[in-house]
Amino acid sequence: MSSSWLQFFGNDLYALLISVIALLAYHLYLRERLRRDPTYTIHGVNVLARTAWVGHVMQAGNRDILAVQTLRNAIMGPVFLASTAALLMVGTLTLTGQIDKLGATWHELNLFGTISTLLWQGKIIMLLLDFMVAFFAFTQSIRLFIHVGFMINVPVALDHGPLAPAQVALHLNRAGSFHSIGMRAYYFAVPLTFWLFGPHFMLLATFGLIPALYMVDRTPGQVPERGDL
Repeated sequence: MSSSWLQFFGNDLYALLISVIALLAYHLYLRERLRRDPTYTIHGVNVLARTAWVGHVMQAGNRDILAVQTLRNAIMGPVFLASTAALLMVGTLTLTGQIDKLGATWHELNLFGTISTLLWQGKIIMLLLDFMVAFFAFTQSIRLFIHVGFMINVPVALDHGPLAPAQVALHLNRAGSFHSIGMRAYYFAVPLTFWLFGPHFMLLATFGLIPALYMVDRTPGQVPERGDL
């Protein structure tokens, strides 16, 4: 059964596998560089900045308005992105009822893939799951930002261990991590969307996405080292 599936959907499955491996290899490379240099990416710099900011706000004791305004601004981004993910899920679901109408048009560019209703439904489901991951990640980011809004205004003098600046910074950085996961899900939606037109478009989108991600992830102003991507 598996060999027949591979023979029938071979090019599409190979394209998906190559795309996933390429993106996974890129993120493993990024993680290794971060382990050696925490400021190699903008995400690492943001972790340090958020940690320092929490310590400053809680130690100063008179930055309540600043903290609330900053967290409110931080929440606006994931609120918009979570709402967008919900709309994209609805839009993706509408494609399932238009397979017969759209299939003939979209498959005109599908030179190397399989034209199959079953495969088309599988592609739509994967795209839908990707947007669900984005929605979940952004809502978790919102939840944690709200929790930090209460924690950060607790005076340090009360000496609550779980509410110490270092612990509050962990919650804030976790909110940032969920925000980053949501954005990664959005980025992966690009090759998944191009996959609807054919496996070769998915590969082109993937190998175009990786250099774009590298430019976005790198900390601005760093001098590229030999051996970098």
